[in-house]
Amino acid sequence: MKKICNVYKSTQVQGMYLYIEKSEGLERVPELLMAKFGAPKLVMTMLIKKEQMLSTVTGERVLLEVTERGFYLQMPPQEVEEQRVLALKNTKLSSGKY
Repeated sequence: MKKICNVYKSTQVQGMYLYIEKSEGLERVPELLMAKFGAPKLVMTMLIKKEQMLSTVTGERVLLEVTERGFYLQMPPQEVEEQRVLALKNTKLSSGKY
């Protein structure tokens, strides 16, 4: 599977990107998300293939979410790292090692 996607940069949250199937545009993105995202700024149009590896995710994951939800939201790296650290702390708490 492959799709041509537009990638938009958030004007309100640094490091947040939205992947959208080019032929659909932003129609399926919820209004609440767009309010937080701000005015989308197109940064690139690209062909995404299932077997492709993107910066933080596989092409397969992006394609699945774009197909099912109408978009893929890439969160800023710092938030992803914070989630990883919290998950590690939770693991230590449940094992009694913290």
